[in-house]
Amino acid sequence: MEIILKQDIKNLGEKDEIVSVKDGYARNFLIPQGMAVIANPTNRKILNENLRQASHRQEKLRQDALNASEGLKNITVKIETLAGADGKIFGSVTPLQFSNKLREMGYEVDRRRITFNEDIKFLGDFVATLNLHKEVKIDVPFSVVLKS
Repeated sequence: MEIILKQDIKNLGEKDEIVSVKDGYARNFLIPQGMAVIANPTNRKILNENLRQASHRQEKLRQDALNASEGLKNITVKIETLAGADGKIFGSVTPLQFSNKLREMGYEVDRRRITFNEDIKFLGDFVATLNLHKEVKIDVPFSVVLKS
């Protein structure tokens, strides 16, 4: 029996994928649990329309991410913090601090989309990776300096 998955199911397929499974598995588990629907012509048309609309939304999000990456490409962020005599900062620099600094500069990036290659526990120059979209990633250099 062919079914359309309504969510990702491990070892079976991803959301909006049409897969073939045994009749009992579909009728007794997947369909009653709301994880799938039968792939009849009506449901296939609905799926195609939903995928078409989703592709337009995804393309707009990707284009917005590309535009934002162009603006972020040539900036350098400076984060001021307190540190000891040996250059070790009190605590560490977090993606939240980086996100707040970007917001002050006029760029809105969610803290969950910011990653560092290493823990930032000393003064110096580092690189943050911004995952603006699944296809758009940009490295932004930043400096951690002593607060004056």
